[in-house]
Amino acid sequence: MIDLLSHLAAILAPVFLTTAVGFGWVKRGYSFDQSFATRIIGSLATPCLVFSTLGRMHISGQDFLTMGAAAFACLIVFFILGIAGLKLCRLPVSVFLPSLAFPNNGNMGLPVCLFAFGDKGVALATIYFAVICVFQFTLGPLLSSGRFNLSLLLKAPVVYATLAAIAVIVLHLQVPLWLLNTASLLGQLCVPLMLLALGVALAQLKVANIGRAVAVSLLRFGVGLAGGVLVSMLFQFHGAERGVVILESAMPAAVFNYLFALLYDNSPEEVAGVIMVSTILSYVTLPFLVAMVL
Repeated sequence: MIDLLSHLAAILAPVFLTTAVGFGWVKRGYSFDQSFATRIIGSLATPCLVFSTLGRMHISGQDFLTMGAAAFACLIVFFILGIAGLKLCRLPVSVFLPSLAFPNNGNMGLPVCLFAFGDKGVALATIYFAVICVFQFTLGPLLSSGRFNLSLLLKAPVVYATLAAIAVIVLHLQVPLWLLNTASLLGQLCVPLMLLALGVALAQLKVANIGRAVAVSLLRFGVGLAGGVLVSMLFQFHGAERGVVILESAMPAAVFNYLFALLYDNSPEEVAGVIMVSTILSYVTLPFLVAMVL
């Protein structure tokens, strides 16, 4: 038991403590340029992480497609269960469905999978993250505004980094070492910056209707866990593949859901409550989830 607790602490403590640093940094009154950090993460660090991780990964095109298909299958399950759950609870679908469908598999998911399963874990989690990210930049604005916005997807560098990585894997291209090393160096900014930015965002969110936030947060965890377990069974995943799918699926609501709600005036304070509560809830659920998949 002591060994298990020690292993869990080694996996989760860096994630929680780095997030806490970002939270405490702002609460102490120190400045943190969230827009700059978000731009660095989205436009540079994340695309470099995706490309360098997948570019170095010894994985077949078939395995890549399998994990991508699993992520897509999870998304379908999230939508089906999410809509059913919100209808049952008589909560507005347009407001809360994005929080149920799009988990925080970037800021929290990637670090947890990295510390839990090493390089293989973060590579598999990157595939999952990239697939969900594409749909988040298309369906997220659609759900929040009622309008399809293709320009957001076309402006997302992570999409092009993913396509480039797919080309490298499928065509067995040899990427120059200097390019991989440069992308890897810049990609290493991603995880710590994501966690710091998450802590800052949590410190700045304004929460409304805590009761509904708790209900939707519990629903996010239930939908995510059910989707991850179901898809893992359907794809007959074992080991790191199973662990990554379950962990990534059961993450709290993504911060980008709040940004889109704010951009399109879709009850942003309600969404902020879900992000805040679901993230706090994950501090309780993650140790059990990690123990379950190891």
